Amino acid sequence: MTTEPAEAGRDPEAVSKFVEGFAAQLVEAGMQRMPARVFTALLASDSGSLTSAELGESLRVSPAAVSGAVRYLSQQHMVAREREPGSRRERYRVHSNQWYEALTNREAVLKRWESALREGVASLGADTPAGLRMAETLAFFEFVDGEIAAMMERWRVHREKTFGAG
Repeated sequence: MTTEPAEAGRDPEAVSKFVEGFAAQLVEAGMQRMPARVFTALLASDSGSLTSAELGESLRVSPAAVSGAVRYLSQQHMVAREREPGSRRERYRVHSNQWYEALTNREAVLKRWESALREGVASLGADTPAGLRMAETLAFFEFVDGEIAAMMERWRVHREKTFGAG
């Protein structure tokens, strides 16, 4: 894995080992392999921003692999595409608060699940065993949704206190 010029003082082998190791942990947690590698490479870069060519070179993968990974990561709100000023090239940037973004954007998914579960309870009957299971599942997702919102607000305050406004 190569590094950006600003990172020339770092050991490329150590950086590569970190990228592959953390990416493997993300894969173990359920992320697809290539998006995990691309995300970790961006996270490990000093600028937090790399071009497709830089990512391909550092990870030794094709532009198509980078493109697919970036598409997935963009949908998950973990990276953003940016145009280089005066160029047609795009850079991919990891959000400074990528975990916050990714987790809070799960709220829309939870809301859809809650809606589907409400329909399930109504369709199956709240007093049937299946309806009760659906109702308990619905209650769980409503609880998680509320806890995530409260936790994200606590994180916002903690982050501002620890790292300053940003």
